Amino acid sequence: MFIDSHCHLDRLDLTSFDNDLNNVIAAAKTAQVEQLLCVSVTLDDFPAMVEKTATFDNVLLSCGTHPLNQEDETDLNQLIELSKHSRVIAVGETGLDYFYAPETKALQLDSFKKHIKAARQVNKPLIIHTRDAQEDTLAILREENASEVGGILHCFTESWEMAQQAIELGFYISFSGIVTFKNASALREVAKQVPDDKILIETDAPYLAPVPHRGQQNQPAYVVEVAKHLASIRGQSVEHIAKISTENFKRLFKLS
Repeated sequence: MFIDSHCHLDRLDLTSFDNDLNNVIAAAKTAQVEQLLCVSVTLDDFPAMVEKTATFDNVLLSCGTHPLNQEDETDLNQLIELSKHSRVIAVGETGLDYFYAPETKALQLDSFKKHIKAARQVNKPLIIHTRDAQEDTLAILREENASEVGGILHCFTESWEMAQQAIELGFYISFSGIVTFKNASALREVAKQVPDDKILIETDAPYLAPVPHRGQQNQPAYVVEVAKHLASIRGQSVEHIAKISTENFKRLFKLS
């Protein structure tokens, strides 16, 4: 069994699935992907995401505002209230992205701190996006006591040094289709070193489809390709990657 620890089902173009999200979930189940975490990128879109996924018992949710969606200040009270939804197991995705949006740094920093406060308030782990912001990301995680709830550094592309420090703070490291890309040799070296009990897999669908599906829209079923590449990189079986990543996900989110 596999778990896609990060996807955006509400962002999929469903035309290739007969305009039916049921077909996406069915394709995932055929690939033995039994559980999915559908991740929020704006609070305004959260209610629609809840509604679109309401009939799927195997789809869990997060609630938050992506650092690249910072048009206004994050409403902390709204974030806390929405994060109390019974299907929400995580707060985010939040974090810092100085690669694509350095001009919104002040808004990103404010939002990131509020997400950590909300996560601690509702006692749910964080989903962290970080790019070209290692120092600030780690500093804020420490300053805001994010270790009280832990979480995931999703779609990880940073250094082993950052991964180590995040793991020390109680965070898990999640690998996406990027680890399969030809130019991702440095990331593959990081993937070799992450301990078995701290590794997760994801698609980030509809983005970043893994080899051999590059150029296509990504989907949760393709998380199996990430597992296959990690198994090859780490000298482990696909079954072992499936087992440890599933156990890690359930441990982090306290799922039976």
